[in-house]
Amino acid sequence: MTISARTLGAIEALFIPLLAILISMILFAVFVWIAGSSPADVFALMYKGAFGTSFSIENTLQRAAPLILAALCTALPAHLGMVIIGGEGALVIGGLSAAGIALTLPSGSSPLMIQTVMILSGMLMGGLWIGASGFLRHVRGVNETISSLLLSYIAIAILNHMVSGPLRDPSSLNKPSTRPIGDENMIGSIPGMDVHWGLVMGIIFCACAYVLMYRTTFGFSARMVGGNVRAAAMSGLPVGRLLVITCVIAGAAAGLAGAVEVAAVHGAANAPFAAGYGYTGILIAFLARQNPLAIIPVAILMAGIDASGGLLQRRLDLPDATVYVLQGIIFIVILACETLFGRFNIFQPKETA
Repeated sequence: MTISARTLGAIEALFIPLLAILISMILFAVFVWIAGSSPADVFALMYKGAFGTSFSIENTLQRAAPLILAALCTALPAHLGMVIIGGEGALVIGGLSAAGIALTLPSGSSPLMIQTVMILSGMLMGGLWIGASGFLRHVRGVNETISSLLLSYIAIAILNHMVSGPLRDPSSLNKPSTRPIGDENMIGSIPGMDVHWGLVMGIIFCACAYVLMYRTTFGFSARMVGGNVRAAAMSGLPVGRLLVITCVIAGAAAGLAGAVEVAAVHGAANAPFAAGYGYTGILIAFLARQNPLAIIPVAILMAGIDASGGLLQRRLDLPDATVYVLQGIIFIVILACETLFGRFNIFQPKETA
């Protein structure tokens, strides 16, 4: 039986990331052993902290919601050959705008209207934030990796200024924060689970992104640009428009993550709100090979690793940042394994006589 080239490509796209994760776990085990702990105990506790109990699973899914959306901020522009690493900035500015708009709406407004406006505001500001990188790339040839990263620093600086100045809640002494949006305006949890609706929003966004990039002429055109910009332009494709629109959609995903974090978790915008979800999203996007559907399980895996940090600290007296070492190793190994694609003969279609 002859296996099609498409099927072989899908198997290769699954095999190499799994190989990278296996190599990363071996390297992390060596690191843990050198640090004086048992790798078996560490991995057992990591599993327990991530998926071992119903509480752990819900905690993992709660953390996965923003990671799914933040990963899309890197994954979608990558189809056009762009490397956007400013998802953290779009998330922060989206959350800040959501909190600000909720506090300026008239008191007595319906919670549903406030939640809707918060979500739309977060998506709009996040889209404009990353869209600016796409616009600068098209109009002035500015490297989108650098511009998106610098825009993240600007967004975090704006957040710190606003929560410490114009929007500061006088009662927030040690940790500057905006005034709370009110419990009645918070997004609730999925029935039967202690997980907010942001997880559902992220899954729906991933499904829509997959359809957009793989089942529409827009997505086909975008992938043509990613394959060869000059050929796409000579074919008459609006390269600049595709760049900017894709960046706006990607930024809207990260902005939605920020709005949901404010409306479902924090209840206000504050400095701890910038928790690094955007940067973890970069790792998830690379590990998922930029596939929106693959982002969902990878984000859950990364969220589980992050959720287990506290348990490692309590049980083995390891710093909770130990899990970041594993994430860093995975990122480095994933980049190294990119060179393996196309090098395994078993994943190449057999020539028929």
